[in-house]
Amino acid sequence: MTVEAYTVDGDLMTLNMGPHHPSTHGVLRLVLEVDGEVVVSCRPDLGYLHRSIEKIGEFLEYPQFVPYTDRVDYVCAMNSNHAYCLAVEQLLGSVAGSEVKIPERAEWLRILFAELNRISSHLVAVGAFAMDMGAFTPFLHGIGLRELVNDIFEKTCGARLTYNYITIGGVAADLHAGAEAEILAFCDTCEREMVRFNRLITANSIFKGRLAGVAAVSAADAVSYGLVGPNLRASGVDFDLRRDEPYGFYSRVQFEVPVGGAFAGARGRVGDSYDRFVLRCIEILESVRIVRQCLEQMPKSAAKADDPVGGWQVDANKQLRKPPRGEVYCRVENPRGETGYHVVSDGSRKPYRIKIRTGSFTAMSIFEKLVPGLMISDVVAVIGSFDIVVPEIDR
Repeated sequence: MTVEAYTVDGDLMTLNMGPHHPSTHGVLRLVLEVDGEVVVSCRPDLGYLHRSIEKIGEFLEYPQFVPYTDRVDYVCAMNSNHAYCLAVEQLLGSVAGSEVKIPERAEWLRILFAELNRISSHLVAVGAFAMDMGAFTPFLHGIGLRELVNDIFEKTCGARLTYNYITIGGVAADLHAGAEAEILAFCDTCEREMVRFNRLITANSIFKGRLAGVAAVSAADAVSYGLVGPNLRASGVDFDLRRDEPYGFYSRVQFEVPVGGAFAGARGRVGDSYDRFVLRCIEILESVRIVRQCLEQMPKSAAKADDPVGGWQVDANKQLRKPPRGEVYCRVENPRGETGYHVVSDGSRKPYRIKIRTGSFTAMSIFEKLVPGLMISDVVAVIGSFDIVVPEIDR
């Protein structure tokens, strides 16, 4: 953190938190005006990681853009793949007879890997958040569990971070040999280790006291500022796209949607930094439930469509089918909440326009309201509790 300048009267000074501050988890810059240790104002300064991904999409054929969706949120690349592919499939299906037929096993694999990626994403979120607050050991626990998920992903698709696995029309590959037993073993390990993790940090009285009441967000404010996902539900708003607007095979699985307030206890504050932490811990266990159900219901059949282009629909001349003119908005429940793809087609093999809506970008909008009045050290807690991932902000 570096001092930028003093004001004329000398009472306030401007501090630069980022873009190289370790707690910002990327190149995020917050311009803080402070009175001693108390923050008077907070202004996010974005754009340090902007890569023009949305514009690049206008120059690529629809399947070629899938690897770029990995980079929108590299902590949950499977979920980003899923959102884009669903949008293009809906666009193809906007004309009768053009529906993309996805094998049933591929649909289950999509949900299976999306939930495994949700688990690994939340493990990074809660582990890094604890480390930001000074507890290093929980971070190692979270990263250790995440590595088990990465091992499964690598054996299936060959990658550990950006996967390009979920494709238009299906998935790129079936499970590797022995994958089901490995995934079930991970589920057992995850449930066991989360008990230890919760004893170590979630139930820790010092950790609770550090976060209780910090940056509490009411349900009304959460809705008006466009918060989504765990940040929205931690404020007591019971909404989850997987349950309320199910896509894929989410309507075939049973799971609970944790909502803030049930675990507020004597603190009396709903939607504070501690609520957002606890809610992600609970969601990890709910995702484990979904993973088990996916393995139970997944048929022993082909996981890929019969086309030679990774599931993409082709015509009789083996040319990529052109989507009809039109537009579609498809949204899914990613680890950081609603991610939506607005895809516009002009009838060619390349999209006319791609616009992405992400949870981290909308979460930044509430910082200017929440941060004033907090201590400088609490700004670190705010960033960690909202699980900000900078590539979602700068696209």
